[in-house]
Amino acid sequence: MPKVIFKSYDGTTRLELEADAGETLLKIAHANDVEMEGACEGCMACSTCHVIVDPDWYKKLEDASEEELDMLDLAFGLTATSRLGCQIILTDTLDGLTVRLPAETRNMLI
Repeated sequence: MPKVIFKSYDGTTRLELEADAGETLLKIAHANDVEMEGACEGCMACSTCHVIVDPDWYKKLEDASEEELDMLDLAFGLTATSRLGCQIILTDTLDGLTVRLPAETRNMLI
């Protein structure tokens, strides 16, 4: 089982979770009470599951689709390593993936 590490926006809190390969970060977060909103429930219609991927891990991810990049433009606190949690699928090669939650999210659905 691969592990994923969620950090709070300020780095003071760290949660290391084991999860099944094939699950999205959003589903892993929701299953473990990680504070990631995911207002559109993973259908890539918002940016509330925005995460900031550790730079060492960012280059190991599949490239973001054009649709994901469009949604990321709406994210609060966008960085060069920002991604949507609903679009990152955990694999065995991503064992140890480390992401940081942003300080805020912007829910455009309300």
